[in-house]
Amino acid sequence: MPDADEMFMKYAIQQARMAAEEDEVPVGAVIVHERKIIAKGHNQIETLKDPTAHAEMIVITQAANYLHLKWLQDCTLYVTIEPCSMCAGALVLSRISRVCFGARDPKTGACGSVVNIANHKGLNHRVDVKGGILTEECSGVLSEFFQKKRQAKRFLEN
Repeated sequence: MPDADEMFMKYAIQQARMAAEEDEVPVGAVIVHERKIIAKGHNQIETLKDPTAHAEMIVITQAANYLHLKWLQDCTLYVTIEPCSMCAGALVLSRISRVCFGARDPKTGACGSVVNIANHKGLNHRVDVKGGILTEECSGVLSEFFQKKRQAKRFLEN
């Protein structure tokens, strides 16, 4: 039987692939409550012309609406890449219990790679973080997207 974290990450990867099809940076996320997906989404920055329309922000709003609560205690976020500082801050503010991510983000990761907002001692809430879930598959979706972007750019330049 597959690991539950891997199973839910596969749903986040599906969302990332949907983002790529929409020419969005392929980041996907789902939020799980009581072993049920209650929110799913992907980056919509280009679509909405909104720099805050990260997958994590979208699913936090969906989950809060679904539960009719402002706190997401007893919920787990699955996201294909380590959350940035904006998203990690929102996770702390939402009091989500747990975050599981696929690929580390050495440029903007805020769950341990660059900074650790998710577990900052000065904040009122700390999030249980688990990274490295289906890392290769998560990284592969991103790599493939950017490789296609570079190929298209080279084609247009020639």
